[in-house]
Amino acid sequence: MKTIKTILGLFLLIFFVSSCEELLEVPDISNENVVLLAPLESTIVTQSNVDFSWNEVFEATQYRVQVAAPNFENAAQIVIDTTIIIDSAFTGNRIIKSLVNSEYEWRVKAMNSGFETEFSSSKFEVNASTN
Repeated sequence: MKTIKTILGLFLLIFFVSSCEELLEVPDISNENVVLLAPLESTIVTQSNVDFSWNEVFEATQYRVQVAAPNFENAAQIVIDTTIIIDSAFTGNRIIKSLVNSEYEWRVKAMNSGFETEFSSSKFEVNASTN
């Protein structure tokens, strides 16, 4: 009788452990791409408030957004380096930042608790008139 209880206990333990793994499985988004919508490559933005937007990646729970001047290879300044968490307070896929006239490169990657995409990047220029 004790052997049957031990076998049954082991069976239940294995069942619950495998069930928990399935519940905790995090979708692999590492092969997905973040599609940048604006500003696109070589865009000249004619106002100081720059609206950065991208397509959402299904199953991403946060986005890392970075902006460098003039670019990431020769960065004189990192203007934005932030992680946006997708929750009830922030559900969008865009941010707005006021920038001075200069050349910039921006990039975004999607993340969840287990995986992340590669950065998608684009270069642009701010040339806001001072009327």
